[in-house]
Amino acid sequence: MYKVLVSDPISDFGLQQLTCAADVEVTKKTGLSEDELISIIGSYDALLVRSHTQVTSRILEAAVRLKVIGRAGVGVDNIDLDAATLRGMVVVNAPDGNTVTTCEHTFAMIMALARHIPQAYSTTVAGAWDRKSFLGVELRGKVLGVLGLGRIGIEVVKRAAAFGMTIIGYDPFLTEEKADELGIKLKTIDEIMRAADFITVHTPLTSDTHHLIGKRQFSIMKRGMRVINCARGGIIDEAALLEALDEGIVAGAAFDVFEKEPPEPSHPFFTHPNIIVTPHLGASTIEAQENVAVAVSKQVIHCLRNEPVQHAVNMPAIPAGLRNRLQPYFTLCDQLGKSLAQMTDGAVREVSIECAGGLTDTDIAPLVPYALKGILSHHLGPEQVNIVNALYRAKERGVQVKTRKSLIAQGMADEITIRLKTTIEERWVTGTVLAGVGERLIRIGPYPVELKTAGYILLISQLDQPGIIGRVGMLLGESGVNIATMQVGRTEIGGSAVMILKVDKKVPEQVMEALSALSAIKRVREINFD
Repeated sequence: MYKVLVSDPISDFGLQQLTCAADVEVTKKTGLSEDELISIIGSYDALLVRSHTQVTSRILEAAVRLKVIGRAGVGVDNIDLDAATLRGMVVVNAPDGNTVTTCEHTFAMIMALARHIPQAYSTTVAGAWDRKSFLGVELRGKVLGVLGLGRIGIEVVKRAAAFGMTIIGYDPFLTEEKADELGIKLKTIDEIMRAADFITVHTPLTSDTHHLIGKRQFSIMKRGMRVINCARGGIIDEAALLEALDEGIVAGAAFDVFEKEPPEPSHPFFTHPNIIVTPHLGASTIEAQENVAVAVSKQVIHCLRNEPVQHAVNMPAIPAGLRNRLQPYFTLCDQLGKSLAQMTDGAVREVSIECAGGLTDTDIAPLVPYALKGILSHHLGPEQVNIVNALYRAKERGVQVKTRKSLIAQGMADEITIRLKTTIEERWVTGTVLAGVGERLIRIGPYPVELKTAGYILLISQLDQPGIIGRVGMLLGESGVNIATMQVGRTEIGGSAVMILKVDKKVPEQVMEALSALSAIKRVREINFD
């Protein structure tokens, strides 16, 4: 009999998967202190939590029987993942349970914006019968721009189509074929800014999506457009939005999330007449709470019965000998994948992991999830991709995964090459691990380099022309960006060349634009390994 402890309020209906199982005994004890939980956790095989219980290393140290920790929700910030992994405990969550709920809240915000519903309600109940001040717009015939076409974004698209909206969207993984099937016209972010009447964001919050919509994006928007954020605070620059509202570029905004939560009582959104706010209600429905409870209960049962799980968020089991052999390459594959994701355009179609040298006599399958995690988490966010579910995420998006062993290494004894094919291009990088030094990037495509996989790197493709290095250095120097190292390579005199610069900090957006504007430069990419 497996014993399961539920330490936070979780839907009883959702727990039926556990309570009705013949081999499971469920105990519900909520509001426990850390010491109280420590005193009883040693008797349980599984622990189910939501947000209140902090699953600390002290608790896990006392959990001598614990096999699985289930989080009825998406994030696992309240669980010490390292401590759980160290003790061989699987941590599972329920990332899909709030898809429809968040989608419906997004559409409620779109409707409220179009018809000024909150503002009209407030004046009406205050005693005013004011119809002239709240002239709205129809959704039919309007252009909806959707940034991020994952589960929630696609659900929003389906509902917008029913309202007769034209849908344009951006997502680095969505293919043209899938977009056509859904009735979406794929566009660049700038094209969406210029054309959309409504814009809704459904991306994770990453270094790339932080202030994805900022002052520059507002400056090219269609006047009178409306913007909605029910995803993550920080994707839209709040200060820049206020300026755009006051300048008449944006007619209205609806936010369910904030850069800091809860926001200060003096937050300017609260008093702006054209902004609608709600207190992060995207997942707050009875059905969503039941859905995440059902989903995590299924995961826990699978774990207890040693069956495959879909949404584990920590490391899979690897035989000790193989783990020791491959351990140095786990981080390398993650970093190589991360660099490829940042230097490649188009929807991901194929990922290939190739080893050379001494690794050819080793099973490299355990390296695959780390490479996929580096590639996919850059776009989907660290909450959505980990080394356990990376293969599932890849399959979900139709990404083919291959492994290959080469008999000859081009330089170092043990090398890992990761190739990424997209709908637009193919790129590859090679790395190795040096004893006492750590992970190193040793080739970008055909060009040999020698770089530590940390910090910021500028990757510049250009024509081999005199003076271009000096102009690049001048632009960076004038903006206060220090160049730590520089490496250059070319295929022939006057032909294609690359410049790889290790810089001390993130390069400002206006400098990236100035570099891209140089006539000899074909493409500039910033890679952030951290």
